[in-house]
Amino acid sequence: MSADSILRVAVIGQGRSGRSIHSETFKRLEDKYRIVAVVDPMEKRRQVAAERYGCNVYGDYKELLGRSDIDLVVNATPSHLHVPVSLDLLAHGFRVVCDKPLARYASEVDQLIEASAQAGDKLFVFQQSRFLPAFEQIRRIIDSGAIGRVVQVNITYNGFARRWDWQTLREYNAGNLLNTGPHPVDQALQFIGTDAVPQVTCYMDRANTFGDAEDYVKLLLHAPGKPVIDVEISSCSAYPNQTYNIQGTRGGLQGNVNRLDWKYFKPEEAPEQQLTRDPYVNAQGDPAYCREELQWHEESWVFADEYKLGSFDHMCREYYVRLYDTLVNDVPFAITLEQVRQQIAVMEESHRQNAMPARA
Repeated sequence: MSADSILRVAVIGQGRSGRSIHSETFKRLEDKYRIVAVVDPMEKRRQVAAERYGCNVYGDYKELLGRSDIDLVVNATPSHLHVPVSLDLLAHGFRVVCDKPLARYASEVDQLIEASAQAGDKLFVFQQSRFLPAFEQIRRIIDSGAIGRVVQVNITYNGFARRWDWQTLREYNAGNLLNTGPHPVDQALQFIGTDAVPQVTCYMDRANTFGDAEDYVKLLLHAPGKPVIDVEISSCSAYPNQTYNIQGTRGGLQGNVNRLDWKYFKPEEAPEQQLTRDPYVNAQGDPAYCREELQWHEESWVFADEYKLGSFDHMCREYYVRLYDTLVNDVPFAITLEQVRQQIAVMEESHRQNAMPARA
């Protein structure tokens, strides 16, 4: 493809994700993408799509399989259909973006990796939170070495909700870990890396949901030589927040998607100290607690919304801008299927540790 190519896209599903996220992002990127087809079983959604995007509409994705004028298909079907629909699309030669969660089991991801390889590496997973501006800034701060070696990372995605839709049912691959979890877990695993298999400890509860899947998750991840990662995804928090708190050997960082603050000391400015085994006393010779005055340096970052979008829409836009560079200019894509497999394996182990009892 030439650098000025406009990619022709089909979107399967016009629910909250298919329409509000994928289709509307393509609408904002009309210099790179054009929606040529939309699939949804609901007639009203098809009518809305035809009017807004000026595209063909279908009631069944299989009606796309004979078309040769589609450069990319977005699989925004309900979660339990992600694997079979993606496999079918790959078998018919399409490039595919599959929404999260990619799968329920790591073995299913293995099937998708094999199918993608046979098709020519055509599968991509919509893990757009990797491109959240605040998360990218966090990685820059850590990579700078300012706060030293990272000891612990807390990622909190909390709110208060009593849900009763299909995304509360295990038969649809639902629950907080699979619904919301792909965002913070994908970020969390970047601190561990795919070269390490993390130890997983997970606690789940079913509290306010009307379904049979969990709506509270506390997930702890650790690997030798890596920081402890604490991920919390709760629908029981009356004080909603999406926050980061990172502890390091020279300082720390805290903040949310719109603002980050971090403080650190410089070793060359710190007082020289020596370990002593003798009883510690102050200058007057009285028993004392060892203390020192460190010179703290404090910095802040605020999300600059140059596209007049919120942070969520910004990261969706960034995902498809970078994917365009991959498809048109052969730039390697940052999110690999092996990374997603690691995420799904962590979630699979978390569910194994927390079998939810049947709803009474």
